[in-house]
Amino acid sequence: MEFIAPLDALFLLLESREHPMHVGSLQLFEPPEDAGQEYLREFRDTLLADRTCRPTFRKRPATWLGAPQLAWTQDTEVDLDYHVKRSALPAPGRIGQLLDHASTLHSALLDRHRPMWEMHFVEGLADGRFALYSKMHHSLIDGVSAQRLLRRTLTTDPFATEPKTPWNLPRKPRQETQHKGRSGLLGGLAAAGESTAALMKATRTGLLQQQLTLPFEAPRTMLNVPIGGARTCAVRTWSMDRIKQVKKATGTTVNDVVLAMSAGALRAYLLERDALPDKPLIAMVPMSLRDADDTDSQGVKIAALLCNLGTDVADPMQRLRTVSESTRRNKEVYRSLNSTQTLAVAALMLSPMAAILLPGFAAMGTPPFNIVISNVPGAREPLYWNGSRLDASYPLSIPLDGQAVNITLTSNGDNLDFGLVGCRRTLPDLHRLLDHLEDSLTALEDASA
Repeated sequence: MEFIAPLDALFLLLESREHPMHVGSLQLFEPPEDAGQEYLREFRDTLLADRTCRPTFRKRPATWLGAPQLAWTQDTEVDLDYHVKRSALPAPGRIGQLLDHASTLHSALLDRHRPMWEMHFVEGLADGRFALYSKMHHSLIDGVSAQRLLRRTLTTDPFATEPKTPWNLPRKPRQETQHKGRSGLLGGLAAAGESTAALMKATRTGLLQQQLTLPFEAPRTMLNVPIGGARTCAVRTWSMDRIKQVKKATGTTVNDVVLAMSAGALRAYLLERDALPDKPLIAMVPMSLRDADDTDSQGVKIAALLCNLGTDVADPMQRLRTVSESTRRNKEVYRSLNSTQTLAVAALMLSPMAAILLPGFAAMGTPPFNIVISNVPGAREPLYWNGSRLDASYPLSIPLDGQAVNITLTSNGDNLDFGLVGCRRTLPDLHRLLDHLEDSLTALEDASA
């Protein structure tokens, strides 16, 4: 039996019927030219022939000493026919029908009596492509490790005939790191002392010297309300070249442009509803703490930046400058800390999420931030699986109670694929945000030309 790390346990404790805590993705594949009518069935059968599952794909929460969600247990056998499913859209097989199907799947809780992951192959699209919707509990995986899992499953070879199974990928050797010999009780006491010192330094450096955006300074908006369990998913792809042109012209970063693009869309969406607050919205921006050679897909290793989105500013270039300055200051906080201190700051910045557990907090408390916007690095080259080309890879993440929409994006070749997930009751017209994202990017292009 393996104890659950505190941050991983948080995602289990936060979960309820109204608040599923899994991350997902919706991928579109173009089958090879010689694919027959039974291609997808045969593909799935080939994958299911591999019945060996790595530990992450065998884990489920266990009850230890009468307390649930404190430890993991692992199933010796996994019912892959349950976890890997195949379905078809009814005619005419439009993308909108696929998104309705994905929204329904993304609304459903994972079964805690089984390993907490699912894959759904979907055929019947009118253009001949097929889709893969997959999800895994956030206590088991984060966005960066999910992208690395995808990259190791797929290949750059369009003619590869032996597809890899995500649940049984060979482990890649990790570089050995040099640790100074502190272990056992003395090491634990020293680490505890360092953590305390780290929090003190974070308070001094982050909150005072760098003027780090404080939690609980976000304004309340129509997005910051209690949410239900039904989800709506909306997706769209943008050319990376458009983002990079703005970045180059303004001397900012790709992530700055994406955040400013999102800020402009949120401003327009709220203005449409006469619901834009005077104070700027605050975004929580996850930042990976994984090393480049960290191929372990288990658990969550993230920190958080709080970014001023400048939604109170009408001028798109001024808004971009506000976003860029806010992210620059907050990144400097993390750069000034060692690894132990970075983890302590991450815990400090993520701790407001625990307030969501308090009854009535989403309805009455001041939101710690207004929205989560996450940019997860993805593949830059064309990828294939069993000869099928990956056309799009839309990440689908988690709206939190009190944050009714989540924006997550990832790079895919020369594109950025955006996945928006919202509370169906609060945001029945979530697709309007996609139009506002396009308008916001166009405004940045015009202003920076």
